Amino acid sequence: MTIKKLHPSHASLRGELKVPGDKSISHRSVIFGSLANGRTTITNFLDGEDCMRTIHAFQQMGVSIEINDQTITIDSKGIANLQEPIEPINLGNSGTTARLLLGVLAGLPFHFTLFGDESLTKRPMDRVAVPLREMGAIIDGRENGKYLPLSVRGGHLSSISFETPVKSAQVKSGVLLAGLLAEGVTSVAEKTTTRDHTENMLQAFGVKIEKQNNHISIEGKQQLAGIDIEVPGDISSAAFFLAAAAITEGSQLTIKDVGLNLTRTGIVDVLKQMGANMEVVEERSIGGEAIGRITISSSALQGQVIEGDIIPRVIDEIPLIALLATQAKGRTIIRDAEELRFKETDRIATVVNTLQALGATIEATDDGMIITGNTELKGGDVDSYGDHRIGMMIAIASLVAKDTIYLNNPACIAVSYPKFFEDLEKISR
Repeated sequence: MTIKKLHPSHASLRGELKVPGDKSISHRSVIFGSLANGRTTITNFLDGEDCMRTIHAFQQMGVSIEINDQTITIDSKGIANLQEPIEPINLGNSGTTARLLLGVLAGLPFHFTLFGDESLTKRPMDRVAVPLREMGAIIDGRENGKYLPLSVRGGHLSSISFETPVKSAQVKSGVLLAGLLAEGVTSVAEKTTTRDHTENMLQAFGVKIEKQNNHISIEGKQQLAGIDIEVPGDISSAAFFLAAAAITEGSQLTIKDVGLNLTRTGIVDVLKQMGANMEVVEERSIGGEAIGRITISSSALQGQVIEGDIIPRVIDEIPLIALLATQAKGRTIIRDAEELRFKETDRIATVVNTLQALGATIEATDDGMIITGNTELKGGDVDSYGDHRIGMMIAIASLVAKDTIYLNNPACIAVSYPKFFEDLEKISR
């Protein structure tokens, strides 16, 4: 097993940084570009392992996709020309690929077999499979199709009205994609608004949808036309550097060309709530996605209660928020985040175990955690658990730790941020 030695930082973080393209938008751009008629060109694409799984899946279905660094060119003849793959589709560690792809495959008149790595094989797929079966797809797998590997027999789909049982943009997107291929009008209702990249991108590709409060409706059998897409920097990746600058004394850092979609900027709101000194400037909008820059300086932070509607907007950043809380004055309580237990790992358990090992005062609850700051973190031997966000959280923790941290299995960080350590070193000089 690879071990990375992480030394405490003796310097402030300074400079300007551009983080890789947004992971969620990169996935969706390949999916919609593959379903569209004509050429789609994607710039600033995230070439991490997860997004490459989405590319490979559509290449197996006969779509011409050319990869040139972070520029992707897709030449597709549309949905009707997708082909049945001759081999099972390997989803690797990508839950987004799995759940969104299920929505597409459900409406295609072919048979598909899907499998993933050890981690993905433990993540529930029935939350998408159940409504897709209701629409007419035949989906089976372990425990009646709850877990990968899955067998999908797609074909004629009927529209449904569906209320998402969990706060998940992946579930919403999977049903909307199936609705695009179904007869009639499919509607999805959410109790709490989740990230809306799918809705934005559908409209950018020429699809008409109706949005009213937390209800989204889509009429099936609409045609998509190829477009040019610029993927904004991933706010979830930027969050690690924003947190690093906030807790490292004397720091001032600017993240440029980053996505500022309001369904994703919960980390900005939480940092401001905790007392961070930051400026957010929206500079342009492309395909319904706001893009701009964030400048942040180190400051004293205060513990907060984080709960309710903001949770879906910070679900990927909660491990980082827990780290911030260890360096904040007072107590931080995180509630309503039970969805964390179904990520790449049980992120409630892994965050608590990791930060406890580094000396933090933190305890798990059924739907979150309670952290008492301000605590000096120590060094030690900790594991990423194969979860990219846990690995990056540990790297940021090392900046303020008293002693060296030894990170086991750092390679998983390449799932979303292949050059993470290079960029961290760049601003630490």
